[in-house]
Amino acid sequence: MRAVVMERVGGPEVLRLRQVEDPVPGPGQVLVEVAYAGITFVETQVRGGNAPPVFGTPTLPRVPGNGVGGRVRAVGPQVDPGLAGTTVVMTTGGAGGYAELALGRAQDAIAVPPGVALPDAVALLADGRTAVMLHRQAEIRPGEWVLVQAAGGGVGTLLVQLAAASGAKVVGAAGLGKAELVRSLGAVACLDYTRPGWEREVVELTGGAGVDVVFDGVGGPVGTQGMSAVRPGGRARIYGMAGGSWPQAGEHVKVISAPPPDAARTRALTEEALALAASGRLRPVIGQTYPLAEAAAAHHAIESRMTTGKTLLIP
Repeated sequence: MRAVVMERVGGPEVLRLRQVEDPVPGPGQVLVEVAYAGITFVETQVRGGNAPPVFGTPTLPRVPGNGVGGRVRAVGPQVDPGLAGTTVVMTTGGAGGYAELALGRAQDAIAVPPGVALPDAVALLADGRTAVMLHRQAEIRPGEWVLVQAAGGGVGTLLVQLAAASGAKVVGAAGLGKAELVRSLGAVACLDYTRPGWEREVVELTGGAGVDVVFDGVGGPVGTQGMSAVRPGGRARIYGMAGGSWPQAGEHVKVISAPPPDAARTRALTEEALALAASGRLRPVIGQTYPLAEAAAAHHAIESRMTTGKTLLIP
């Protein structure tokens, strides 16, 4: 089969298309014919060697990719043979997704519900469960002001929708050219966080009080600027550091923390996101797709902030 192989840490160019042996499912595993593979920002950080410490040092060589969707081609021992032929989305356990075939645990394979297109289901696999979890933890109340950082990204576009559906007044912060999309998802405003002073504009929108909640997966200076727009006693849910460091929240902000979900909870969150999509209450934004052979170009686009919503690879 064809797969994208990373043999060393470095820039996007270290991702090379190779012919490798077909994987064989072992006990408790399924083999999926990959129709779509998701890309997350943290995968670009792992490839570049600047991922948060929790992700550790990648074992090399490796086939990146932690989320795929497609038809189950084969099952291993101790797996229900009836899974074969089912269209599923599946986490791969951290690697192996950028390929024509991918292995995963049978317990991590989730049948795509009726009414949800397969690319949408893949787009919701990682980002959907993350957004549903963050939204629930924030306990947003109707009428609250909510700031969503990176509102034009995969998780951000979902958080805008979930917060707006809770009755919140949502302000998005996103790069240039993404404001119209963010407003179409339910935000009352979207500001360009590359423009100096944008955080003061957020406070002005709230009548000078500041937002009640901020979701931040950006970190770095932009994340810290967003924290300054939170009212005293407001809440922050920090879930990433795409900017290279954790934001400085300040003593006026209550930072919401929670342990990562276990496997059963992760599956339940994914199923909830898929159910919301099936009912029409959540719409993933797939901004761009790339052929498997262009995985390096996809990583470059994501790192350059040139993408909108979710980015998928198509083998």
